[in-house]
Amino acid sequence: MKKHLLYSVFYVLSAFFFACVPANKLKDEKAKRENCEKELANYKASSQTLETQLNELKNKMVEDEKRLIGLQKDTSIIGTNYRNLTSKYDKLNQLNESLIDKYNKLLAGSNSESQKLSGQLSSTQEQLQKKEDDLKKLQTELQHKEEDLKALKTELDKKKTDLDALTAELKKREDRVKELEDVLKQKEEAVNALKKKVSDALLGFEGKGLTVTQKNGKVYVSLDESLLFQSGKWAVEPKGVEVLKKLAKVLETNPDINVMVEGHTDDVPMKGMGDVKDNWDLSSVRATSVVKIITQNSSTDPKRLTAAGRGEFFPIDANKTKEARARNRRTEIILTPKLDELLKVLEAN
Repeated sequence: MKKHLLYSVFYVLSAFFFACVPANKLKDEKAKRENCEKELANYKASSQTLETQLNELKNKMVEDEKRLIGLQKDTSIIGTNYRNLTSKYDKLNQLNESLIDKYNKLLAGSNSESQKLSGQLSSTQEQLQKKEDDLKKLQTELQHKEEDLKALKTELDKKKTDLDALTAELKKREDRVKELEDVLKQKEEAVNALKKKVSDALLGFEGKGLTVTQKNGKVYVSLDESLLFQSGKWAVEPKGVEVLKKLAKVLETNPDINVMVEGHTDDVPMKGMGDVKDNWDLSSVRATSVVKIITQNSSTDPKRLTAAGRGEFFPIDANKTKEARARNRRTEIILTPKLDELLKVLEAN
């Protein structure tokens, strides 16, 4: 609307000037008019700029109004918060004054309490010092104990090493004992088997002046004088030769048996002649006679046989009766398994 008003004024003025002025002024007026048109154009441009600025100001004013409304709301909230904080502050202030009053009252009556606390503090410090001293003492004792423990552990390690060595040695000896027991068991079994063989071979003569016994790992074949010899003689009777031949066959098939032939007499002195002068001579020559019959009637190695005369010095009956003396007049053939394996085990131990 402002633009139309300006145009109208301009046209009126132009008509007025053209009607009233002379021609020579028309040119000046035309120049002025052109200047006015330029100024008008400038005014138009300025007016557009102002309108743009005006619109921007309007928009900014709208934004400012919105901000104002927001600020008013915030101010209201802040005011509410302020009033709340003021109320809380007043309460806290009252509480602070109450606490100050109580503190002053407590401070006024705290001298005796302070002295009491001071005494307790002193006592506590003494106890603390004592505990600290005890702790240092315990630390020292603990250090000593740790040293003792270390020494004990070293000793235990050594003892364990010794124990391991002893255990190994014990195991070794146990193995040797087991080996020895096995050998002894084998020897015992061999002796049992030998006794059975001898008993089976001499079955018809047992109880008839002949006994077969087993003791101390040996087999004892005991023959009465009546089965082998005449009184005072050393030549073996035919019945005795038969017995010895059967025994010789057993010895021939058992090469691991050593044979000891012992001659025994009673205690009646013998009045001999020649090389056989007494009971000792008689017992020796009788044992030799038995050994010769065994070797002559078998392939038994003579190295396995030993002849020994015991005379009257190993009686089985100490009585002086006729029956006792008859029992003492005997020949004992002692069969002993060779102990080579057993000796090897013993030497190894």
